[in-house]
Amino acid sequence: MTSAVGKVGRVAESLRERVPALTSMPLPRTVDERWRAATYPVRELAAPPAGSGLEPVLGDDGPPVLGHSLDMMRFGLDFSFSRYEKYGPVSWMGAFGRRIVSLSGPEATQIALVNKDKAFSQEGWKFFIEKFFDRGLMLLDFGEHHLHRRIMQSAFTRERLVGYVGQMAPALRAGVEAWPGGTRPRLYWALKQLTLDVATRVFMDMRSPEDALRINRAFVSTVRAGTALVRYPVPGGRWNAGLRGRRLLERYFGETLPQKRRAGGDDLFAALCTATDEDGDRFTDADIVNHMIFLMMAAHDTTTITSSAMAYYLAKHPEWQERARAESLALGDDVPDIEALESLETLDLVMKESLRLRAPVPTMARKTIKDTEVLGHYLPAGTLVGVSPTLNHFTPECWTDPMRFDPERFAEPRREDKSHRFAWMPFGGGAHKCIGLHFGSLEVKALMHEMLRTFRWSVPQDYTARWDYVSLPVPADGLPVRLEYR
Repeated sequence: MTSAVGKVGRVAESLRERVPALTSMPLPRTVDERWRAATYPVRELAAPPAGSGLEPVLGDDGPPVLGHSLDMMRFGLDFSFSRYEKYGPVSWMGAFGRRIVSLSGPEATQIALVNKDKAFSQEGWKFFIEKFFDRGLMLLDFGEHHLHRRIMQSAFTRERLVGYVGQMAPALRAGVEAWPGGTRPRLYWALKQLTLDVATRVFMDMRSPEDALRINRAFVSTVRAGTALVRYPVPGGRWNAGLRGRRLLERYFGETLPQKRRAGGDDLFAALCTATDEDGDRFTDADIVNHMIFLMMAAHDTTTITSSAMAYYLAKHPEWQERARAESLALGDDVPDIEALESLETLDLVMKESLRLRAPVPTMARKTIKDTEVLGHYLPAGTLVGVSPTLNHFTPECWTDPMRFDPERFAEPRREDKSHRFAWMPFGGGAHKCIGLHFGSLEVKALMHEMLRTFRWSVPQDYTARWDYVSLPVPADGLPVRLEYR
């Protein structure tokens, strides 16, 4: 029976790589239009306390049972825009069997992420991903989070980053050079495999291809499981695959950890095993296992999405591709070190604009642990909250012609990202701002540098990528490109 269940799971995983999710399947325009035009009764989330002067949060449950879950997955940014236009920066909706408050726009997100009165907890993430990323850094709160972050910071020092770049840059070069030119690959999947391979090398110093393949599949399954509509271990389902993936990862890291503690090394796993803060505090074995599983997810998925978005926009705007290529070629043939990567200014601009247009993490979950208010709206304790950076990235008050690809908006003297503290926030904000943002940026630049020096790539002029929001935003068709040797 176990063998049969395993086979079902493997078949399901294989299909997920080759077939887009049902929510991204092409439908007649009239069907999509009717779907999006559907309306539902507007209700208050909760009545504000008498005499408080606060307004209720308004919203709707959406369709029965599923609520707006499928709307979010299918229409992504367009759905968020429509909710913002109808309800403003604070609203609620039914989704995943719960009522979820959405906070959009720079002012609303600032209140939740700065969290001055400590009303917003990371507990919101537990509803979605706790079973798969239990006690990862993103799920910890307040003093405990501060302690773990302080210890983990020693794994992301400048000295450590230099070492990571020294490991991943040659691996990225070899991986990109192995791609065949004169082909039409689905680039997203090629990038995903490459970033997973690099993650297992740099994060764990894993040399066995068989082990790397097992670990990579387990990570993919755990990431996709959080937004499963059927949140029960049905054979072949995403929830079940995620649970199996988590168990495999726990076994692997648990069995490997003692040797890592003894031998040390330059990889992130070894760095966490020896990490200490200024007071001598260290991680327990359980802490290291939990943090490694979370960091692997956070690193490879966001890197794949960012590099895919950059590749897409550089294909759509070949003048920017040539400008970036000129800077890369000027570095010569040596594998770039950290200083060389940091000098690639055009890739910096393109990366920031791609992150603005396609934020890798479109929603950040929170939960209120006491009654609070946002922009004059009453949120009772126990409210599940989704903080959305994506709307901030298109606010006309902060951005000129926000729908247009324009990397120069990040260059001096424009610096439109400085128009508001939370106008541009692909790495989150406040105490939980991404601890690995510099590592991730360096990996993306190293990857794009190798692509630029090896290939030119293009898409048809009338091609527009459709993004699948089932878990994190990815090209629904895998991003087919024409890849030619330079």
